[in-house]
Amino acid sequence: MTGSPATGSPADAGAPASGIRLDAPAPGWAVEADVVVVGSGVAGLTAALRCTAAGLRTVVVTKANLDDGSTRWAQGGIAAALGEGDTPEQHLDDTLVAGAGLCDERAVRALVTEGPDAVRRLMATGADFDRTADGTIALTREGGHHRRRIAHAGGDATGAEISRALVEAIRERGVRTVEHALVLDLLTDAEGRTAGVTLHVMGEGQHDGVGAVHAPAVVLATGGMGQVFSATTNPAVSTGDGVALALRAGAELSDLEFVQFHPTVLFLGADSRGQQPLVSEAVRGEGAHLVDADGVRFMAGQHELAELAPRDIVAKGIMRRMQEQGARHMYLDARHFGAEMWEHRFPTILAACRAHGIDPVTEPIPVAPAAHYASGGIRTDLHGRTTVPGLYACGEVACTGVHGANRLASNSLLEGLVFAERIAEDIAAHGPHRAGAPAAPSVPHVMPAVDPDRRAEIQRVMSTHAGVLRSAESLRAAAEALDELSLDATVASLGDKPAVPGTESWETANLLAVAQALVAAAREREETRGCHWREDFPGRDDGTWQRHLIVRQTAGGLAVTPTASADFPPVTPEATREPQS
Repeated sequence: MTGSPATGSPADAGAPASGIRLDAPAPGWAVEADVVVVGSGVAGLTAALRCTAAGLRTVVVTKANLDDGSTRWAQGGIAAALGEGDTPEQHLDDTLVAGAGLCDERAVRALVTEGPDAVRRLMATGADFDRTADGTIALTREGGHHRRRIAHAGGDATGAEISRALVEAIRERGVRTVEHALVLDLLTDAEGRTAGVTLHVMGEGQHDGVGAVHAPAVVLATGGMGQVFSATTNPAVSTGDGVALALRAGAELSDLEFVQFHPTVLFLGADSRGQQPLVSEAVRGEGAHLVDADGVRFMAGQHELAELAPRDIVAKGIMRRMQEQGARHMYLDARHFGAEMWEHRFPTILAACRAHGIDPVTEPIPVAPAAHYASGGIRTDLHGRTTVPGLYACGEVACTGVHGANRLASNSLLEGLVFAERIAEDIAAHGPHRAGAPAAPSVPHVMPAVDPDRRAEIQRVMSTHAGVLRSAESLRAAAEALDELSLDATVASLGDKPAVPGTESWETANLLAVAQALVAAAREREETRGCHWREDFPGRDDGTWQRHLIVRQTAGGLAVTPTASADFPPVTPEATREPQS
């Protein structure tokens, strides 16, 4: 913890926002703020910097160190219409095509028109992007883009450079931070408005154990939920904590069924688990080819952009070829790059491959799809506001309407930038609402801790039955298995050997909740669209399914409700917001 000493006491630490909370001790300490930002990737740190610049007392809560989120792992870059001849309108068109009919055009237009200046402000903050010999920003191309519009840093270390610049800015400006802290539940006042969060600090820094940050505005920027699958490009901290918190708090989730599987992840074996090395789409953007074991380029003829088709199309192409040949992986061939290009343009990927005994300079790289990015998440409007007053979301944890059914490559960092700035502007313009003290607990339903040993079982179920290929039968099997795990946790909590509340059991409970919500949405959508692939419904059905699926937690369980694209994103009623006095 940095900054001034904490204030408050356990007595006023507050209550969960709804009738459901994690099984955790009452907060033993509290901090006061105007805004609490949960997450330290590009979205969270940008929101924190902008809120601080507006004079708001801001606290950043992050699960590990400030630079340990998903942003640092981003290789390819950040997409924006920065090149000669490129325009926001062209970027918009590419984004809408990739989103397969489910993007919200208003959100996409905000992204592409505000994006270039947002990138320039990021550069002014200290991010150093690669440049050409004449000093202009070096741009590359990735899947789904018809122009070279991907700015990158350190060759293939864009996320690391962005993270470095933002973390340095946070420290230089003295923003209060709480590191090694797992967010638990949302707090509300007596009127149901956001009043802060509870969190567990894992024995590092000024505080430890369960505490609270009291704030009338909460910004969730907790990243993704890739760890719900066995193999993912996401870091270990990506356990869906923000999505699970929002679900318990009564917020609406949207588009959870659209999980993007990155086509080219380094294949480490059928039994590999956890975070897998990513082979950036920029490698294909520079001319690498996908081939099978016989050296045949199987994507040629499947799409006009071949290997640079949108990610869902490339992932499906790889999976089909694997099925046809009974293979566990395909290959990415970039031997024609030569050693010098590999060493200067893709040093991170080169090192990762060599660390696993593969030299891409002299041999093709074995690749297979793995869980990469959640296109859906907490439903927001164009200012990042959720359906819970005072609760905002941005970055991968949010569903702004930008990505639709499939995220366009390198739009994620840009989305984090643009919508974080919009959130900060909204909070600063209207002031954090005048929340009362956090309400006393009202006998909420306690979600039991889940034995951490069940984590691998959740991941196995999701990868086997709700991964790239889905069907009614596989999703039914997933739902039944997850329901059984939930029932086992409840029974154990009532017996003499309940799971012990703690970081690992809370993460496992979050993974289970997110998995159940994702499967519920995937079962409902009976079509193939974007990165949701139903073998039993192989066609896209605009007449029935050009709409979003909203998932909410109700007293009777999860409710899945379809809504038309025109109704998305929601507009928070002005009555829920009060101007600053």
